Amino acid sequence: MSDDKRHASGSVKPGDTSKRVGAEVVRERGGDPEEIREKLVDAIGAEFTTYYYYTNLRCFLAGEEDLKEITEDARLEDRAHFELVMPRVFELGGQLPTDMREFADRASCPDAYLPEDPTPVNILETLLEAERCAIRTWAEVCDMTRDCDPRTYDMAQRIYNEEVDHEAWFIELLSRERDGVSNPAGHFVRGEPGDAPYSTNNRFNDSA
Repeated sequence: MSDDKRHASGSVKPGDTSKRVGAEVVRERGGDPEEIREKLVDAIGAEFTTYYYYTNLRCFLAGEEDLKEITEDARLEDRAHFELVMPRVFELGGQLPTDMREFADRASCPDAYLPEDPTPVNILETLLEAERCAIRTWAEVCDMTRDCDPRTYDMAQRIYNEEVDHEAWFIELLSRERDGVSNPAGHFVRGEPGDAPYSTNNRFNDSA
């Protein structure tokens, strides 16, 4: 084979299915694919549990249709974040916990429980802090992967963008509901609920 085809082979032997070049190049570039994949499991554990908890929070916003709509966008986009990153866990040689309870316990953010007094203000405060935890989580993933893992970095950056959107939405709504002040997010509604303009997977059917 010509010497100028320098990427034709590498640390993974031809035909070897026990290793993945997509993981080994991360290591060669100074990253730790095992550490990254475990961080991803924790991060998408938070996205998945948040999807569940936001379902309950949204239900208790009955009669507050504007708040319900925004919460629904965030809820569905958190599910999209889980769907986007889940395959990357396997690509890096990992898997999801077989026990859903273990998965929930590993979540990198606290549970977004329904407040004891489920007023719109209390629910919005819960939503806001959940989004802030997600921003910190994905910023950390970006920092871990920026120089070694372009695929994970791209995913994390796209999710980070949407989590920042979510924080801005809930700051705007909480400022109005609790403080009676205008604190605009500067955004308008998504095209469709859960549109996930940055992070959605390629849609192959209506459930994607």
